[in-house]
Order: sequence, then structure tokens, then C-alpha cells
Amino acid sequence: MNATEKAAAVRDDLADRDGVLIAFSGGVDSSVVAALAHDVLGDNAVACTAKSETLPEAELEDAVSVAAEIGISHEIVEFSELENPDFVVNDADRCYHCRTMRLGKMYDAAHDLGIETVCDGTNASDPGEGHRPGLRAVEELEIRSPLLEHNISKDEVREIADEYALSVADKPSMACLSSRIPTGLSVTKERLSRVEKAERILRTWGFSQFRVRDHDGLARIEIAREEFAAALNPDFVDAAREHLSKVGFDHVTLDLHGYETGSVSPANDAYSEQEAIDNVFSQEYPTH
Repeated sequence: MNATEKAAAVRDDLADRDGVLIAFSGGVDSSVVAALAHDVLGDNAVACTAKSETLPEAELEDAVSVAAEIGISHEIVEFSELENPDFVVNDADRCYHCRTMRLGKMYDAAHDLGIETVCDGTNASDPGEGHRPGLRAVEELEIRSPLLEHNISKDEVREIADEYALSVADKPSMACLSSRIPTGLSVTKERLSRVEKAERILRTWGFSQFRVRDHDGLARIEIAREEFAAALNPDFVDAAREHLSKVGFDHVTLDLHGYETGSVSPANDAYSEQEAIDNVFSQEYPTH
């Protein structure tokens, strides 16, 4: 089956439901599920975004925008991962605790709306992408994953998004802000805030695939290799150094490995925190 046929199969599957609530980040995966569900269920399909300290404000704004673009009803619920000490300690199961809380709020919202089925945007490529403890939470809570169930890969998700002319069809993946903090370093509101503020300047300068990793005062900027030339622009270097100093970083570095998903993940044994620091520019640029 091609992507179009698989999308039709998802629509047929969802059409048998009285209603569905989609855990909605505004990324391409959950947006495709929302579009497919809205196609066949109309007002009985609801997108739901969980707002917390780990969700960048820009991502929340994008979620609101793309939900309106799809035409689907959109609910926003609030919670705080920082109230859970198992999350704050930031061990190898951080994503499991986060996803459990986030999806729990989805079930609460669904219950209030009289909806029995909760879906997410897990696709067929996700299980093969290394350490993904969040997927365990999806299984334990019996969340429906239409893209995974119908073997729709990430590339096929983007094809379907193109068919729907979704503005997020080519949007890079965006993990929550806590993923920028190395395992073992506690997640705090201060660290989440300075990472969000630091990444804002990269977005302002037009970078599309990037992360700012927070190594307890050292900002390690990861940028896609095809965008390295722009990252070496002296004007950007000066602006980044000044801005990141103001938001609370002591040093700013550019990682020569470029952008890598999960580069502070415990499963990435070849890329420890110390190696991350060793692999930045040989010349370190102090912020002050």
C-alpha cells in the first residue's frame, strides 16, 4: 500500500469510532492524525494540547495555528511535570514519566468530553529510533496510534501532510525542552526557561533544525550541518553570545558534530556529556 492508500485505511478505521481525542503537539505526525480524524468525524474529533513548562511558547502558538488550519476543535489543558520528583531527577525514564502525565491529562479531557478513544501521532518509524521510553507509556495507557497501526512511516506522514496541504508538512521534529538537559542533571524551571530563550534567537535568525543543550551553564548549540555556514556568520556569533549571556549561560559553544537527535540520551553511549563538551570548537567563547 502507498501513503494515500494507508491514509484511507486510517480514515476507515477512525470512522468506526463515536469520537476521538488526539494528543496534539502541532507537529506533522499529530497534525496528520487530526486531519484524518476530522475528515471522517467532524466535530466528534478533538485535538488536545497539554501546556506545561517543557512546551515552548512558540510550539503552543503553532499548535493553535495548525488546529485552526485543519478546522478541528482544539482544547488546551495545563499541568506541570516539575511537580513530579521522578521527572525532575531526569534519569533514563524521564520521557516515560512525562508522557504518562501528559497522556493522563488527555484521558481526563476525553472523559470530560464524553470521548472514549485517545490517539497520538506515533508513527511506524518511531520504535526504531533508539531509546524511546515514552512509547512504553503509550502502550501501558492503551493509546491508539493510527499511524503506527497502519505502518505509516515518517516519510509517508509527510506525503499525507502534503496531500492535505498542511503548513507543517516539512516541519522538523521538536522534542520537549527537557530533552536539552543531560541525563542526571535535574530539570528546573530556570534551565527550561533559559533553553527556550536561547533557542528563540536561533529561530529568529532563520535556523530550522537546531537545539541548545544546557550543560549546567555551558550552552552547546547544535545546528544541522547544512546550516553551518550561517552559524559561522560573525554577526550571528556576536548576537548569540550576547543573547545567551543575558539569559544566564556562562559559556557558548557550537558542536562540530552538528544537530543529532538524542545526543544527551542515556542510550547514546558514544556521546557522553563530557564528550559533548570536548567536541565543540577548540576555541571556547566565554559570554563575559
